[in-house]
Amino acid sequence: MKRATLFILCMLAISIAQAQQKAITERGEQVILHADNTWEYLPGEEFLETEIPTNPEKFEKDEASSFLLKSSNFNIGFWVNPKTWTFIKSTDPQTAAEYEFELKGEDLYGIAITEKIEIPLTTLKQLAIENARSIAPDMKIVKEEYRNVNGLEVLLLMMHGNMQGIKFAYYGYYYSNENGTVQFITFTSQNLMDKLKEESESLLNGLVLLE
Repeated sequence: MKRATLFILCMLAISIAQAQQKAITERGEQVILHADNTWEYLPGEEFLETEIPTNPEKFEKDEASSFLLKSSNFNIGFWVNPKTWTFIKSTDPQTAAEYEFELKGEDLYGIAITEKIEIPLTTLKQLAIENARSIAPDMKIVKEEYRNVNGLEVLLLMMHGNMQGIKFAYYGYYYSNENGTVQFITFTSQNLMDKLKEESESLLNGLVLLE
């Protein structure tokens, strides 16, 4: 598999998912959010909320992550190890990503999607899985937990799915405060995620709140 193939497929999935999203109202009703900021009710479906465990461990940024990327949308930043990761300011408006990342010499990629709206973490979870299933209907959450990352309560989601015969994995942090929301996600093929999980977490644990 060419390295670009996996990146393009996963970015395509994220791009299409951004065009139409599902959300839950404060009364528990499902609605579809469209790219033009309109919405409509989604009848006949229920939102089943399950208890998400909390990991007692405290996660901190890697000492080798010496370069700080700052979001221009709200007070969040990303510490990155420039010796192992390349990163660029995203120029693709369809993905809504602010930054794109690539692990040098490996098929591991990352994106940081930032928005100025506050979204509850439980709603973010629902959005993430529904968006992913619009591309890969067999998408499922294989791990979820709350984590303390540099003092922030984040939601960790690991999802597996199949797209065009390629089994891929998303592994990411979701965080929101009164100033905005971030989806900090890494992705690769399922057969590589176990091998590259440590590198993935090294990037994700660079998520910090800025004063």
